[in-house]
Amino acid sequence: MDVIPAIDLLDGRCVRLYQGDYEQAQTFNDDPVAVAQQWADQGATWLHLVDLDGAKTGQPTNHKIIEAIVNAVNIPVQVGGGLRSRETVATLLNLGVRRAILGTVAVENPQLVAELCQEFPQQIVVGIDARDGKVATRGWLETSEVLATELAHQMAQLGASAIIYTDIHRDGTLQGPNKAALREVANEVAIPVIASGGISSVTDLLSLLSLEPLGVTGAIVGRALYTGDVDLKEAIQAVGQGRWQDVPPDFGGSSFA
Repeated sequence: MDVIPAIDLLDGRCVRLYQGDYEQAQTFNDDPVAVAQQWADQGATWLHLVDLDGAKTGQPTNHKIIEAIVNAVNIPVQVGGGLRSRETVATLLNLGVRRAILGTVAVENPQLVAELCQEFPQQIVVGIDARDGKVATRGWLETSEVLATELAHQMAQLGASAIIYTDIHRDGTLQGPNKAALREVANEVAIPVIASGGISSVTDLLSLLSLEPLGVTGAIVGRALYTGDVDLKEAIQAVGQGRWQDVPPDFGGSSFA
């Protein structure tokens, strides 16, 4: 399972929000590029970037920082926040971003999602951010009547390469992931599902391994990395490639070998 560090960009800074509330933004670093390099150096296999300014306004504004991060690390980067047109998606992918994450447009313009999935195969991910099972849009400032499970099914049919599921009530709270909701979403699709929101410890990550057979292949970790509640290297050792559960024990010359 991939442990994916989150870097949320707001006014050029690396921040974390509490339950998506822009009024409760905590700045962790003024140099997002340095943060990206730190996570890459510690073994991250992906980086998850969110343009919070773009999510709020509908127009990405942190392109320079995103490009600098892409150029600074040698691991793939996925980016979301304010991607509501073909032009904004194409611009990001041309910067070297590996995957573009669509959120609001998945609810408001699913036809565009279908066209982008066809134009940019395996590079379009749909972020489903849910509040009480219903999809939130426009930087989580609005809540639709669309059920997260229904949207996941529709987006998988349209060609999305993965679903990122975020439980808004858990995001930034360190209260643990919503496993029941993740299970429901994973049962609806045959594409990978990435968990997001609430992960507070390596124990939380280990608990997600029970959902791996259903297609939950990764977890985005934000606040817990910045507070030190989760050590990235330890987390990767626990649930990442080569984790101890998957490595045959070495009994040496034991009769049990």
